[in-house]
Amino acid sequence: MKKSGFTLLIFITLATLLSAFLQSQELAQSKTPAADRTLVLSHAEYLDRVQAIWTAQMIAQYTGSRFEHQPASVLPETPLSHLPSYAPVDDDYYYEMVAVRAFEKYGIGLTVQQLGQQWLENNAGSWGSSEQALLLLKRGIKPPDTGHPRYNKLWWTIGPQFSSDVYGALSPGMPNVAAETARLLGHINGYAEGTDGAVFVSGMISIAFVERDPHIIVRKAATLIHPDSPYRKCLDMVIQMADGGSSPAQIFRAIDERWGIEYPATNNAVVNGGFVATSVWFGGGDFQKTIQLAVHAADFADADCNAANAESVVAAMSGMRALPPEQVAELHDRIKGAEMGPLKLTPPVDESISELARRTAKLGMANLMSHGANDDGSALRIPVEEPETQPAELFKLADLMRYWNPDWTLERAGFGGAGGGMPGIRGITYLDGEILATYPRDEVRGTVLRRTVRLGNQPILKFKVGVDQGRAWQLQVYVNDDRLLDKLIEGVSHARSWQEINVDLAKYQGREVVLRLYQRVLIPHHEAGNAYWRDLVMQ
Repeated sequence: MKKSGFTLLIFITLATLLSAFLQSQELAQSKTPAADRTLVLSHAEYLDRVQAIWTAQMIAQYTGSRFEHQPASVLPETPLSHLPSYAPVDDDYYYEMVAVRAFEKYGIGLTVQQLGQQWLENNAGSWGSSEQALLLLKRGIKPPDTGHPRYNKLWWTIGPQFSSDVYGALSPGMPNVAAETARLLGHINGYAEGTDGAVFVSGMISIAFVERDPHIIVRKAATLIHPDSPYRKCLDMVIQMADGGSSPAQIFRAIDERWGIEYPATNNAVVNGGFVATSVWFGGGDFQKTIQLAVHAADFADADCNAANAESVVAAMSGMRALPPEQVAELHDRIKGAEMGPLKLTPPVDESISELARRTAKLGMANLMSHGANDDGSALRIPVEEPETQPAELFKLADLMRYWNPDWTLERAGFGGAGGGMPGIRGITYLDGEILATYPRDEVRGTVLRRTVRLGNQPILKFKVGVDQGRAWQLQVYVNDDRLLDKLIEGVSHARSWQEINVDLAKYQGREVVLRLYQRVLIPHHEAGNAYWRDLVMQ
């Protein structure tokens, strides 16, 4: 071989080795655990992204509200709505504003009980689980009970989810801190699936300060939620379908068909959380693409909340430059409103968005410093957290019997949705003090209360059943396989009516029997409704 050829061979070999080394270094860096990474965030950039999170919610909510609990948009390009020279106050961000006030009053270690005091002061809680929480607060019930299924009949809905953006904004690069805060404070108006939504959204926003790839953001935030949760199962389905090449439309349809039957209320957390995840995943960090996905997702969804949550992630990724300049200008840096739904806000809102952002960033810096970040006067150095799965927070409708009558089990009850998102849904299962309300998950088979018991002498089964005005259901009582009662429970008065039921079980005395109380709802010429049960005893 000639010398020149030998030299060229050595050069090629060295270049190849150098290229392989550099590639290995890039790969190693891409796999560096988050715990070994530091997010350097200047004060100006942090403030910019926080202001973008607030502003994006306001713009997205206003456009999304056209499709809230309505048929979805089908236009190829749905135009953004023009704002009326300010952001009209809305629950999508008002409860977050209330949380900021509470942090300022009580400190960064805010408790859910203190947040409840702030809700009372500001009259926060206009609709859904938030309305239920405020009603409970005014009755003297304290958080976290105000969000628990024992008291809040809409605990599984979207209230905590659309109120959680601020917890991500306060915790950039620290998704575990964001998620822990969101779970803790989300208990003011939700539980289990409800607070899972708060964990997911706050986690995405926290992660979006660090990651540029929406796929990574969704994947990592999903791992904050325990795999046994229905919310996590929905997210896993979204990710699996996206990885498998499914289109956004296919995934939206699959979410609706799989989870929308389980949770028919249009404001439920699981379905809408899946829509948010899909919108972020396929939105590519682009405001227009993301909002188009959110408003096209499905008929009768909580479109304004979903658009606002998804755009908060975009804002956390890129700041104000990612937002549509025309709509930003139309806000005139103002949030205004004296009422929200049926409530007068105390005090009325008339605030600067940029000042709200400054207050939030100040709180965020205090929060970060309390969790190990450093501030050199111009920039924050934040130790980036790897998301850790939270312990499971699970609740099934059948678990209501623990609080109502643990001698009996509840089977095939449905979530329903009356009183949340869309009125007129036939029924809902919940507990109201000593009253158990039920509606079947499966209208063909009905809901059943079941108990196995050994009867004594001269046994009698006694209970009261109720029905709402204009509604009806069929009560059937079985002892073993014998149907002892088949009775129409019909609401003919102007208010909820009650009937006392006494079933003589003397012929079965001394025997172990299975008692079944059925609520059937497919009754010709009658409108189905809730069954109400109370004072269920054996004598």
